[in-house]
Amino acid sequence: MKIRRIVATAVAAAVTTPVVLLSAVPAFADTKPGTTQTQDQKTDIEALRRLVTKAQAAYDASVVAEQKAKEAVEALDKADNPLVVAAADAKKAAAEAADAKKAADAKLDAAKKALSELPTDATEEQKTAAQQAVTTAETEATAAKATAEAKAADSAKATDALDDARVAAFRELGKAQETKKKAGQELDAAKKALADALEEEPGDECEVDANLVTSVTGPKKITAGASGVFTFRVTNKGKVELGEVGGYAEAFNMSDDLDKYLHLTWSSATSPKWQAVDEEEGFSSLSSLKPGTSFDFKLKVAVDAKAPAGDGVVVAGGAYVNKDGSCGWAEEGSYAEFGIVKAAKPGKPGSGSTGGNGNTTQQGGQSNTPVTNGTSGSTGGTLAKTGAGSSTMPIALAGAAAVALGAGAMVVVRRRKAGADA
Repeated sequence: MKIRRIVATAVAAAVTTPVVLLSAVPAFADTKPGTTQTQDQKTDIEALRRLVTKAQAAYDASVVAEQKAKEAVEALDKADNPLVVAAADAKKAAAEAADAKKAADAKLDAAKKALSELPTDATEEQKTAAQQAVTTAETEATAAKATAEAKAADSAKATDALDDARVAAFRELGKAQETKKKAGQELDAAKKALADALEEEPGDECEVDANLVTSVTGPKKITAGASGVFTFRVTNKGKVELGEVGGYAEAFNMSDDLDKYLHLTWSSATSPKWQAVDEEEGFSSLSSLKPGTSFDFKLKVAVDAKAPAGDGVVVAGGAYVNKDGSCGWAEEGSYAEFGIVKAAKPGKPGSGSTGGNGNTTQQGGQSNTPVTNGTSGSTGGTLAKTGAGSSTMPIALAGAAAVALGAGAMVVVRRRKAGADA
């Protein structure tokens, strides 16, 4: 999936150096819904769908044309076909005319023989009659010959017409088959292009949801060699229940080695075991989120004992996916800054962490408070199991990753600017 590959690659790059992180911001911005790129992607997919429809219609028409061409070829072999009938009649007439010619020729031969065999004492009347018979036979033979020749020409013409029709029919069948083959190839190509587009951009239906609000709260300081637990709260300020909610988070210190000293794990009431944040899958609650309620994830930041004193930040983005496959993510990421302090040396009390380090046990859970200002309130707001599928969640979480890292980049910008101004 393209968006997941982009996020996975950019996440790995973004936590390497501040420069890369800052340069990643516009790239991530392009992956968020509501941008021109997303609109163009939707337009492209709709165009591909129309192309598939058009290609399917062309293929269907080619199938019909091929069938008609086959029927035309087969029709020329049927006895009741007009061309077949005409050719058969013409052939029969030619045969009859040929027989008539033979009879006329035989009659002429007989008349000539009778004339030649007249006795020497034949009367003039006999000679005249015999000569008249020859003349009449010659006339009849000439006419029969002309008729036979004409009928033979007609038969040849009818046969040629039938043969020409068959050649044309086979030619049209060949064209129809070639057209069908080409139309099939174009349909397959259009379907593949659409399938590839849908696979490459499966999250094009995810939307930025202003009703999905997040916050990150936690200790102000963490001592090197210890850990601190932050609360990442996902709140539904809308009027519609959301499906499975989740998010993506990253932690880094503001030194040149952004990911060298901090180690982030997460947990929740539905996933109580601490586990690393997957760069592609993020984390999810497996629970729905009713209107006006929140769900809490716990983010534990373990600071390496060798970490230098300085500043750190936890950034997170929220997302959800519904039963029908629709999904969305928070418009803005959240973050919490904290200081990294060195452990107090023996004999120097008071120089260690001022808070946040003792909270190292699993703290996953859900908020029992309805929404007031997005972070706190009175009791209420339990979550019901939905059993919603998670096939779309990685897509939504990929967007959450982009949002989270975008927030992280802003923190880096602010910190770098503050350092330059100082």
